Amino acid sequence: MNSLAAKRLNFRIDALSQGTSARACRLRTLHNEVITPVFMPVATLAVLRSQDTESVSALGFPVLLANTYHLLLRPGTAVFRKTGGIHNFMRWDRSILTDSGGFQVFSLSKDVRITEEGARFRSYMDGSRLMLSPETSIETQKIIGSDIMMAMDQCVQSTLEKKICYEADDITARWAERSLAARGDSPQSVFGIVQGACYEDLRKISVAQITALPFDGYAIGGLAVGETGEKRNDITELTASLMPADYPRYLMGVGTPLDILESVHRGVDMFDCILPTALGQQGVAFTSRGRIEMRRGIHRFSDRPLDENCNCPCCSRYSRAYLHHLVKSGEYYGGNLLGLHNLTFYKNLMDTIRIRIFEGTFLTYYNEQRMLLGLDDIDNPVTPPKRKIRPSGLVLGDYEVFTQTAGFHSIRQRSTGEIIHSVSDPSEESRILYSEQTGFVKNATGTADETFIIWDVGMGAAFNVMAAITEYEKLANSGIQLKKLLVTSFENDLDPLHLAVKNPSLFMHVRHAAPGAILESGRWSSRAHPVEWILLKGDFPDTINDALQPDCIYYDPFSINAYCPLWSLETFSKIHRYCSGRTARLFTYSSSTAVRAALLAAGFYTGKGPATGPKTETTSAITSIEDGTYGIELLSADWLGRYMRSSSRYMPGLSPDQKKLIDERVTSHQQFRTGR
Repeated sequence: MNSLAAKRLNFRIDALSQGTSARACRLRTLHNEVITPVFMPVATLAVLRSQDTESVSALGFPVLLANTYHLLLRPGTAVFRKTGGIHNFMRWDRSILTDSGGFQVFSLSKDVRITEEGARFRSYMDGSRLMLSPETSIETQKIIGSDIMMAMDQCVQSTLEKKICYEADDITARWAERSLAARGDSPQSVFGIVQGACYEDLRKISVAQITALPFDGYAIGGLAVGETGEKRNDITELTASLMPADYPRYLMGVGTPLDILESVHRGVDMFDCILPTALGQQGVAFTSRGRIEMRRGIHRFSDRPLDENCNCPCCSRYSRAYLHHLVKSGEYYGGNLLGLHNLTFYKNLMDTIRIRIFEGTFLTYYNEQRMLLGLDDIDNPVTPPKRKIRPSGLVLGDYEVFTQTAGFHSIRQRSTGEIIHSVSDPSEESRILYSEQTGFVKNATGTADETFIIWDVGMGAAFNVMAAITEYEKLANSGIQLKKLLVTSFENDLDPLHLAVKNPSLFMHVRHAAPGAILESGRWSSRAHPVEWILLKGDFPDTINDALQPDCIYYDPFSINAYCPLWSLETFSKIHRYCSGRTARLFTYSSSTAVRAALLAAGFYTGKGPATGPKTETTSAITSIEDGTYGIELLSADWLGRYMRSSSRYMPGLSPDQKKLIDERVTSHQQFRTGR
């Protein structure tokens, strides 16, 4: 170990595990000693989701992670200069590690341009143009005052073609040298980041480049961004094995308790992830009896604690019935308690792993826990409902194959009578509404360092997604230069797609490899083209924060009568807020006055969409018109007059105050005040 690194971290190995690469180590930062393996809770904006600093401190976490990108945008470096740094700012007296911002530029920013100088991008907050270079990243981290700074890197999707990944690795290596130089004589430590995606030879090259530089520790970056769990484990094992033994090893953004166990087994020391608090807010808890979903009705009358083996405030004071009530009621306190419990679970996991390494029993513990940590609610397993399926295979659960009068096949929900793409051939309607109308060809055309992001809300039988993927493949095969395509589908019921896949003779689009893969693993990546399809299973409003900001939204849930919450002002407002700083367009089959009013009240500029089948109009909307309407024909003052006379301009079940609010927002909308 070089002497300067020794002065900064005093890193040493306390124990090694027999039969595995697991190790127990310690290091000393500017604020405290950190023993490893260690999990670092994520305080992106100098605060943990739903948690206060005192509670997290009481759990004994020695280090938190904050993010340079977000803190640069808000509150800004001037605040940290004024308050004396992040420790004083958030009242945290232990270590803080700051990410460089490279991943957030990759995942959150619009119009990113990577050059030798750095990453030029638009702020997701206000759309302003910014430059993040190795020098500005390190300078910002120095002002923030973190104990451990991360070198600037270029993060790319782990499954991209090799040439793109190689170029990213090359620039990451040069940025690493500049990051070290920018540190100067600061006593803060700096970690270098190894990239290389899922290519073993690129990982080897990147390790050699980064570890040749006198960093204080080394991180494994570019994982948990598209690859399978098996591939992630393989790349982690390879990369960790090539890193010098006398430096700390940090796996960035990973993961679940099982991910951590697997990675400790492979020689990793440090981890971070938003899952403990993020899933707590969604009503999910990690326990000694598996991952538990507190929204399930089975917990409604249970007086059991969440986890009998946990002594956190959540488990020692409250019943599952109470936690279920809080979660179902949407109470903030429910997310707070479950987040605190999850953090306790993670802290206990790390402590137990360290003890087992010292005892020489980690390998036994690993073999026992790797199965348990991957299970869901051992005591109350989810039992699939009994399916009454006719021998023909045309019925699955609440869905059946429906043959339209024109001979086209679609899928109908039996309980509501709702038909997926009810007015015409589903594939043709998808092409018109969600390919031609969106200007898919124009928006997909570009360079491979750009990404065209589509949200598919209400995946159903995947007609819309496959229309987009099929169109992209045709364009790519014709030689047109294209952007990367990332499609994220939101769906809580996979039976329609399962039913379509069971009947490939009736539904041509499922003969493609993608639908089967998305059902099997929740993710599909093309081997021939830079196309990725991700499934976020669950209620759309609950999973929206897990997706990248979209360019285009295919909004295709069942109608207002069947799924009113997805057409509400609240849901549309959440979409609009989440897309802040990025111009996003939304397209839907509905021409309902109530739907258009909800979109307008949420802040969207709203217009007419093309006819399809017997429907004379559909609806298009856009978050902002600063850069133009993108061809959307906005609703005029004439429509506003008809709106005020309409007796069906509200969603069902609204209170008088809610109706008044919608009327006020619609009539005062900039779209009508400017005469557009």
